Amino acid sequence: MKTILVTGGTGLVGSAIRQVVESTEKRDDEKWVFIGSKDCDLENVEETRKLFESVKPTHVIHLAAMVGGLFHNLAHNLKFFRKNMAINDNVLALCHEFDVVKCVSCLSTCIFPDKTTYPIDETMVHLGPPHDSNFGYSYAKRMIDVLNKGYAQEHGRKYTSVIPCNVFGPHDNYNLQAGHVLPALIHKAFVAKRDNTSLEVFGSGKPLRQFIYSMDLARLFVRVVREYEDVEPLILSVGESDEVSIRDAVSAVVKAMEFTGNVEYDTSKADGQFKKTASNEKLLKLFPDFKFTPFEQAIQESVQWFVENYETARK
Repeated sequence: MKTILVTGGTGLVGSAIRQVVESTEKRDDEKWVFIGSKDCDLENVEETRKLFESVKPTHVIHLAAMVGGLFHNLAHNLKFFRKNMAINDNVLALCHEFDVVKCVSCLSTCIFPDKTTYPIDETMVHLGPPHDSNFGYSYAKRMIDVLNKGYAQEHGRKYTSVIPCNVFGPHDNYNLQAGHVLPALIHKAFVAKRDNTSLEVFGSGKPLRQFIYSMDLARLFVRVVREYEDVEPLILSVGESDEVSIRDAVSAVVKAMEFTGNVEYDTSKADGQFKKTASNEKLLKLFPDFKFTPFEQAIQESVQWFVENYETARK
């Protein structure tokens, strides 16, 4: 019997994993345990040890992190670095202490060097400094790869990491101040429609992004836990041809929300990186049969979830 502990299990990706393992990916020889920040302070090593003692996991999916969008990161780089370093070091140390067979940690495409060639692939993680806007978060996430290599070299552990592109879907952080681009746009479009005002978008709308639907990412996470045996990171992303501009994303949200008002771009606001195109070649070689949900359909489902759960989702 496998016992799979999911840290950060109540957020965007954790909620999606829970949904798929309780339905299409359900297996009788697996017990899944999902914990959130209210259940355990992973910055505290003793609390983390108690969690591992009570759950006794054989496998761990490590999603827990202090996260935020561009403007939140800009203001708090030190805090992002210290909190995430503490969480990651504790989780991996306890995985080793409790003889966990496999730990799959979640990184982010923002860890890649700012000055790089495209498409980005798994070999480029440490080839230069990350973008200055979120260096604290990015370096803390990079250190997971360093820890994984260390545990493999010294203890023969199979601890690995995955690097998703921009994730969105139900249970995201739809907060207007701290949310990422798509959930913030969905929330803004909802308010603009309700109040009959213009939809204001920060930046020019020109930057390009690859977005992955949380349900697709969840199915990939489950396959990685069951099948991926390498320590090296694995990019979990839609293909290069599925990259969309922020302007395209706004159009998809506007259509799904049935918003008919004006859309205004505030070009005095920062755009962030122009693009972060990632290659999913390694992923497609591993799982050639995997099918992604079309972007507009995934936006439609996310908008529908937000509208139905507005009172709790907007916080």
